[in-house]
Amino acid sequence: MAHLDYYTRLEVSPSASDEEIKKSYRRLALLYHPDRNKDNPHSDEKIREINAAYEILGNPETRKSYERLRFGGGPAATDGFGFEDEETIDPAAVFREMERKLHDEARKEMLSFLLKKTSYIKEELAVLRERVIAKQGYDTLQQDIVQERAQEEIGHLLDAEAMARRERLLDVALQMLLSQNVAQSNNQEEVGALSKQLEAIYREGWIEGYTQACELFYVRR
Repeated sequence: MAHLDYYTRLEVSPSASDEEIKKSYRRLALLYHPDRNKDNPHSDEKIREINAAYEILGNPETRKSYERLRFGGGPAATDGFGFEDEETIDPAAVFREMERKLHDEARKEMLSFLLKKTSYIKEELAVLRERVIAKQGYDTLQQDIVQERAQEEIGHLLDAEAMARRERLLDVALQMLLSQNVAQSNNQEEVGALSKQLEAIYREGWIEGYTQACELFYVRR
């Protein structure tokens, strides 16, 4: 079962203040320092997990991005020393859950944006209608044509602020997955491939959001 909750790792609640998160991090970093846990082979991994959690939650901006992506709340199974049991973590399950979350965030973002741009959607429907009629002679909303048009348009729709939010979200998603060994962080080829996968997932979510907006406003003529 996928387990990925940085609040659990830092032993704080999602409503914890920045100062509470910092205090808990310092306490755990001292408690689980490898020098104090020489008899446990997992101590280095535990410290890496604590550091990874604080790297995200300790920054207000990356914490906001994490809030949009987090999953796996609740305690994970641990060994007798309080270290997370590696056998309870399935990297494939973690990736599938992240894929679902990231795709849905992108879909909702694009749909919300376009619902405020009704004049733009009407213009897009006119373009789509023209292409469909040219192809088959009558008006319908063809999925392949809608997606083709979405591929042309989505890169130009969102402003710089929205694109910056996307970059932060993708970066946090990547760090979350690396912390769960979905790819080896010291293997640049694996990290690069995973990053491209996440970008593709986000783009697919945008395309679905665009498609849903068109479907909401489409009226057959």
